[in-house]
Amino acid sequence: MKCPKCNSGMKEARVRIQDAKSPVISHQCAKCGYFDFEEKSINNAIREIKIMEAPLSIKQKIIKLSHGRLGMYLSKDIARSLNLRGGEEVYVCVPDKKHLLVSISC
Repeated sequence: MKCPKCNSGMKEARVRIQDAKSPVISHQCAKCGYFDFEEKSINNAIREIKIMEAPLSIKQKIIKLSHGRLGMYLSKDIARSLNLRGGEEVYVCVPDKKHLLVSISC
């Protein structure tokens, strides 16, 4: 493979990208420093990074409703990140005494 900037030969190297598990194949020019990533391997790395993204975490207060019921408001940031609208159904699961899991119906 030839370098598009200086037309000299490029060598193939495997490089590590932060937060991606698998290495990415890069084509690098030793003469001018130009580099390019192989499309398939960089797309795999981007997919891995997106999976590893930190979830949205916001501190919320529990509110008291009528008849001894409790509730919680969802901030606009949470609603926007999950594409929630009023009236949608969700599934609530209590896996243990410290966690409340809310799943969006598909």
